[in-house]
Amino acid sequence: MRHFLLNSLCASSLLLALSACESGPLEQRKYSPTITVFAHEPAQKTAPTNALPAAVPAGMVYVPGGYTQVGSADGVAQEKPAFWVLVKPFLLDQHEVTVGQFRAFVQATGYKTEAEHFGNGGVLDETTKQWGLKDGANWQYPYGPEAGPAVPDQPVTQVSWNDAQAYAKWAGKRLPDEIEWEHAARNGRNTRTLYPAGDSLQVQGRFTANTWNGTFPDFDRQTDGFHYAAPVGSFGTSPLGLADMSGNVWEWCANYKLTYADIMDSVAVANSPTTERAQRGGSFLCEPGWCHGYRVSGRAGSTPETALMHVGFRCVQDL
Repeated sequence: MRHFLLNSLCASSLLLALSACESGPLEQRKYSPTITVFAHEPAQKTAPTNALPAAVPAGMVYVPGGYTQVGSADGVAQEKPAFWVLVKPFLLDQHEVTVGQFRAFVQATGYKTEAEHFGNGGVLDETTKQWGLKDGANWQYPYGPEAGPAVPDQPVTQVSWNDAQAYAKWAGKRLPDEIEWEHAARNGRNTRTLYPAGDSLQVQGRFTANTWNGTFPDFDRQTDGFHYAAPVGSFGTSPLGLADMSGNVWEWCANYKLTYADIMDSVAVANSPTTERAQRGGSFLCEPGWCHGYRVSGRAGSTPETALMHVGFRCVQDL
């Protein structure tokens, strides 16, 4: 049975079945091969010297390693408590995987997405203001067949976490952990602004993200130029050179969506059909009165078979 989340666009509230595997946090521990988590702010935060890669593949951005404080003391509950990490350098896709890129994967492998297997995907009905499963909605027709096909340079959506994993493996990459994602959104140097480019989504009158401009779900003024997903890179890049790290579509991350307290305490997650995977970045459906998920610290999550019209992904390549 599909565990499709209809009552949450930008933040999830499912309780995970968790079991403690340690009595408390270590001063520091290896959270993953690329991430060290600290129980307290490190006294010394000089990052190891990182040798630049000889060449950065086309369409990717080098993210330097370093210390980052994940989360926000001013954010919502799921963004607390803020904690310190040391992240190794990596390469990150400059923008979300596009429809055209995903089509190349499908053509090369014959892959069929979970939405295609199920025959439907999650779509917001703007007449009823309700989420539901739309027959025929899939990566080629993210809003349903009657809305027409997605264009090649749009971010691919209606892809589940499992679909994103399959693409990443085919591409010789992987999905980012949400800690790596936030480190990149903080420009690899722990910038503390609301968004990667600053504290406003407008710079000299130019929008820097595709979000909902109005009161969700009643009306969208579309002052940023788009109602649905925009072609990737439509709003420029962050100081690090990454596009669409705020807004456009939520992005699947590799990790289970644990509370930050559980991450710090090394609590293990009991995998079940309702266990969520993390998402980052916000989407074109986010607005602060409902969800301010396109902030750097914003979080969401869904079960791994879920496919939605406003969720896509980007990939990491290890150095």
